[in-house]
Amino acid sequence: MGSNGIKHVRIDERLIHGQVATMWTNTIKTNRIMIVDDAVVKSDMEKVALKTAVPSGVKLSILTVKGAANNINNGKYEGQQVFLIVKSPHALRGLVDAGVELPQINVGNMSTKAGSRQIKKSVSVTEENLEDFDFLLKKGIKITAQMVPSEDAVEFASLLKNKK
Repeated sequence: MGSNGIKHVRIDERLIHGQVATMWTNTIKTNRIMIVDDAVVKSDMEKVALKTAVPSGVKLSILTVKGAANNINNGKYEGQQVFLIVKSPHALRGLVDAGVELPQINVGNMSTKAGSRQIKKSVSVTEENLEDFDFLLKKGIKITAQMVPSEDAVEFASLLKNKK
């Protein structure tokens, strides 16, 4: 793992919620949760909700893809244990495109939308999602699907193959 501070990457449409806040933060011993989402940055309501949901003692950063990539690439989080959370693989594709190294990606929750198909309980993907996942897999990033730390991680590529 690079020393850019990123310890764990999760795709979860709900971003920070009870499960994530407690179980994952404890399991990965994070001291900073980073939300990377261009829309959330512009939404005061969502920002307030996220600040309320952060476990005590954990710092919170809410950044655009560009802002996060700049900070990470400039070594701002070196030596920290950053838990990076995004709503969809698209933000991660943007980070990787900007030269950010990701340790691996854990897919938690992606809800059903028009034109999406379910590949696992609580994970539905659209064509755009599939293109983004494909891009990330081709970069050699390991992607697993796992709702909670106690659940076994499933190789994401195999879920995609089964559903083609």
